[in-house]
Amino acid sequence: MAATLLLTTVAVGQDLGPQSQTSREQVEKLVGLWKDHFAGADSLQQRRTAFKALMETMPGPTRIQLRQIDADGVNAELMWPARLHHPIGQRVILYIHGGGFSSGSIRTHSLLAGSLAKAASSDVLLIDYRLVPEYGYPAQINDALTAYRWLLDNGYDNGNVVVAGDGAGGNIAIETVLRQMQAAKPLPAGVVALSPITDLAATGGSMTSNADGDPLVDKAWIETLRKAYLGRRSPTDPQASPLYADMKGFPPLLLQVGSGEALLDDTLRLADKARQAGVDVTTEVWPGMPHQWQLFPSLLDDADRASQNIAEFAVRHFADKPKE
Repeated sequence: MAATLLLTTVAVGQDLGPQSQTSREQVEKLVGLWKDHFAGADSLQQRRTAFKALMETMPGPTRIQLRQIDADGVNAELMWPARLHHPIGQRVILYIHGGGFSSGSIRTHSLLAGSLAKAASSDVLLIDYRLVPEYGYPAQINDALTAYRWLLDNGYDNGNVVVAGDGAGGNIAIETVLRQMQAAKPLPAGVVALSPITDLAATGGSMTSNADGDPLVDKAWIETLRKAYLGRRSPTDPQASPLYADMKGFPPLLLQVGSGEALLDDTLRLADKARQAGVDVTTEVWPGMPHQWQLFPSLLDDADRASQNIAEFAVRHFADKPKE
């Protein structure tokens, strides 16, 4: 499938250009690691263990400070740049990790979170929400909404909060803000969704067209997640699949996705729907990138570039800009 940067009429973006040979080689190495760790991992628990083992081989964040947080019952870690002039408590990114609703943790996403804290001169609240299959829908969204409201109750102005997440975390991030909209309560300054699962019915064409090239996600896996997460609830319920939700009034939205992902159309269709609802949408389609590439800055140059774009989006929308 062609890899281009999609620019809607209300989007701001950059020309990513073609994928370099170096980038292709880096991705090939990463995909090899994915395959090594996930070989034979078919169940939710096996994939949880494989993801944990893979991410434990990656370095942790550096030059940050952190604090363990109980966000009204939601376990979390607050991190911020290790710079004396950084004003803790002024700007924050609420980060909701991915992992198919059933895996992932503060540890698996701490490197990305730390990178965002430094690049955006921002605090980052990284949460451990309840996982499938131990807890089904809507526990995950409820935990994220609790954490968001905890931030507002503890000194952060909503205009200085950006909500972000990847994969299932992107779904949860969007659904969290949709619930805040439905409650007519203060919305964040922006939302970032990285390869979000927006359609648990898995009707996107890229589920088929990109099936052979995506080492992590396919239609059968989305169906497995849907059953474990939703039970008998309809996968087209807008309370669970944001592709079917009314996006009118949604905050500015940044979407990133790899050109060869099975979830490509989950991103592109949501972007189109949000644009038609008048949302300020920035959509980036990254040539050759696999699912969750942003987690691997130690392996991929494009992970650093993507994180920088996320940070610039956050800074652009924070009410109080960081001082140079």
